[in-house]
Order: sequence, then C-alpha cells, then structure tokens
Amino acid sequence: MQNDPPKQAATPAARDDPAWQPVRRIRKGSGGGTSPQVEKALAEVRSKIHPRSVQGHFARIRVLMVFLTQAVFYGLPWIQWGGRQAVLFDLGARKFYLFGMVLWPQDVIYLAVLLVLSAFALFLFTAMAGRLFCGYACPQTVYTEIFMWIEAKIEGDRLARIRLDEAPWNARKLRLKASKHFLWVLLALWTGYTFIGYFAPIRELGAHLLAFDLGPWQWFWMLFYAFATWGNAGFMREAVCKYMCPYARFQSVMVDDDTFVVTYDHVRGEPRGGRSRKIDHKEAGMGDCVDCSLCVQVCPTGIDIRDGLQYMCIGCGACVDACDSVMDKMGYERGLIRYTSGNAITQGLTQPQVRKRMLRPRVLAYSALLGAIAIGFVFSLATRTTLRVDVIRDRGALGREVAGGLVENVYRLQIINSAEAPIELDLSATGVPGLALQMADEGGTRVRVEGSSNRLVPVVLRAPVNGLKPGLYDVRFETVGTRAPGDTDTVVEQSSFYVPN
Repeated sequence: MQNDPPKQAATPAARDDPAWQPVRRIRKGSGGGTSPQVEKALAEVRSKIHPRSVQGHFARIRVLMVFLTQAVFYGLPWIQWGGRQAVLFDLGARKFYLFGMVLWPQDVIYLAVLLVLSAFALFLFTAMAGRLFCGYACPQTVYTEIFMWIEAKIEGDRLARIRLDEAPWNARKLRLKASKHFLWVLLALWTGYTFIGYFAPIRELGAHLLAFDLGPWQWFWMLFYAFATWGNAGFMREAVCKYMCPYARFQSVMVDDDTFVVTYDHVRGEPRGGRSRKIDHKEAGMGDCVDCSLCVQVCPTGIDIRDGLQYMCIGCGACVDACDSVMDKMGYERGLIRYTSGNAITQGLTQPQVRKRMLRPRVLAYSALLGAIAIGFVFSLATRTTLRVDVIRDRGALGREVAGGLVENVYRLQIINSAEAPIELDLSATGVPGLALQMADEGGTRVRVEGSSNRLVPVVLRAPVNGLKPGLYDVRFETVGTRAPGDTDTVVEQSSFYVPN
C-alpha cells in the first residue's frame, strides 16, 4: 500500500474527516424535518472519492482483467483474416465479418439468440456471485482503473491527490491537472478511434483522420465515444455504478443468502475497536476488526462493507485485500472480509460447504437453459449454409401468354454467397409440365457469385399453355452451387406460377 495502516482505531474526529468519510445510510429526523446527519450525507453524496491503492490477490486479478479486456478491444480490429479485417461490422454493405464467417441482415436471428444467451449468463453469474462482472470486466470499472492509474502516476498517492484538490490554484496544480487531462483525452480519443474501427476498416481510418475527411457519422461517434469515456471514467466514476447502472437495482432479486459475494464476518469481527497487538483481544471481549477504516478507504464506491451487502458494492474485492493485509500485521487469521455467503456467516459454514450450496435449483435451471441454448447456437452456426436464395415475384405482371403458345412468369432471385470463395450456380425449376428456366438478361441457366457478396438475377419461367388450367401452381426453384470438385451446396425455394385466364 502507499500508506501504512493506522495502528489504532479511527477517532470520532477522524471519522468526520471529509477525505474518507463514507456515505452513511440516510435516516429521517425525529422532528419531521431534516436532521444534520441527513444534510451532511446529502452534501457529501457527490464528494469526490479518492480510493486508496491496495496490493493483494484480487488487485492482481483486476490488473490482469484490465490487460486482457483492453488487449481484446484495442487489438481485435487490427487482426487480418483472409486479406480483410477479421472483425468488421460493415453497416454500409450490410455485412458482419467475424473471422471466417460473414453474417447478413437475414442472420439477425443469431443476434437475438446471442442476446438471450447474454441474459441467461447474467442471471446465472449474478445468482452465483453477485456483481462479479462489475468488479472485474465492466467497461466502466476497467476504464476507471486505467484513468485512476494515470491520475496516481501524475498527482501522487491518495493523500497527495486530496491535498492537491484542496490546495488553491497555482502553476504546479495547473501543470499537474493539465497533464492528467491531456493523457486522459488522448486515451479517450484512441478509444473512440478504435470503436469506429469496428465499423470501418481501421487501417484506412488513420489516413482519413489525418486528412480530416472522415464521414460525419464517423466524426460524431468517435468524438461521442471519446467524450463518454473521458466523462464516465474521469469524472463520474463511482456515480455510474451507484446511480446510473440499472444492474445495481435489479440484482437484488437474483441474489439470496447462498450467493457468493463480498461479505464482512460480523460474528468474528464484532465488537470492533482499536487495540494494541500485544493484548489478547479475545480475552478483552473484542472482535477481530480493528476499525482501521481501510476497507472504506480502498472502496471505489465509498461504502462500508461492514454495514452489510449494499447495492453499491461492485464486488471488486479491494476491501478483501486491504483487510487481509491488516490481519497479517495483527497476526490474525485472514478472511474477516471475504467472498462467501450470508448463510456461511450466520450458520458457520466452511468454504466447501458454501460452494456446494451454490448449486441450488435456480442455478441449475439457469445452467441447463444456458447450456442448451449455447449448444444449439454453436450447432446452428457450424451447420449453417453459406448459400441463400430468396425468390421475388414480379408484381407488375403475374403471368402472360407469349409467342409459341407459352405462359411466362418473371422472377428475381436474390442470391447471397456468405462464404469467402466464389461459387458457380446452376439454376432450374420444376412443378409444372414442360417448365423451363432462363435468365432474363444473359440467357442460360448458370451464374457466378463472388465470395462474400450477393447478386440479383432476373429469371423467366415458361411453360406450354396447352393442358394448363387458369390459376396458381406450386413450383420449386433449385439452385446447385459448386465451389470445388466434390464441394456443392443445394438450395430449394418454393414459389408459385400463375396461368392467366
């Protein structure tokens, strides 16, 4: 840690220090008005929180998650696959490139299934471990960690930052604040640039950006995303998690006393209080909590975990690392604050027993649904055909008689080749005696469609009028595609053939 922990309990005066004063629960005054405690809590509800840095197991996990998530976000658009960007959502061409897969607007069902998968995963992980995603992988948490790291490198540790904020403006304060915001803005702009790089080829965006000839929507989204990153991670920080995030509100209906969350062991810790390391605190009738307030000082949302589980807790584990370090200094057993369940504290359960109780009916139900949908999703993606044909009738002329005693119907075939390789297609139609198919523009029945593209092919169906009664007849369009010897795709689509009176 950057500062040694206090060797004794915080005094009442120290608890009133605005440098680390946590937001207390708001209680109404007895006189029908607003009590001074309520007024103070309301005044401090948006006081800036300066979390203290902490070292430990969970701090290392958070740093690792920052590196992993940002390596994926910033690095993915630069990966090439088959001569193009591996991940590209080309809205103009209405194509989504995902490595070797190309998705079209007709594949929106996969997006719907993906959203369902995400919802069930959210339910499952929340029922098991609360807001674990918030503490380690949420973009708000990750970018706040990065921005606070930059802030600490420029302005110093927690106490130095507090003194700098309270100091009057001078040349040093202006220089430090300007340097910090300069780096914040650079990172935010790079984040916005990377964001639009998922929707336009990122290797070409740089030249357009330097020439100031980006499209209006590209300028808008780059600057908007940069501004949102700078504002949320640099200024709003914990306010997003406490007041804006809807997940904080509805998670309470998905957790119970067996959910694995950050928990203060009040049975072991109370009554809390300062003491010398030389005394036997148990003989003195004291709990293990030395009331050092470090769990509050390291909390990114400024809560006191000793007050019980609160919706503002993002489950980051910072208080666990801080408390474990104090327990080590005092020579006590670790785990006064730990990841466990409410029932583990009240019933004295061991960690293996807690983990076993996590497999309760709601968790098993979520797991079964999530697994079934995931298997179906993967199987559908793996077996999906890369050739699609949509038959569109010519509404201007349903059917007409032409020379030679024939009846003619006109159609358009929308052929989509979502594979990377081109394909040669043979077109045919059946369902009416003597039915013949011919491409309206080129003649013949063979067409080529390039890889990752679509083609609109006008076709004409003709059949002898003799022996046909007026009305509609069902016909089948058969499209047989060949990519390589022995590699064929066949698509059959239904339509109708109209014989006029």
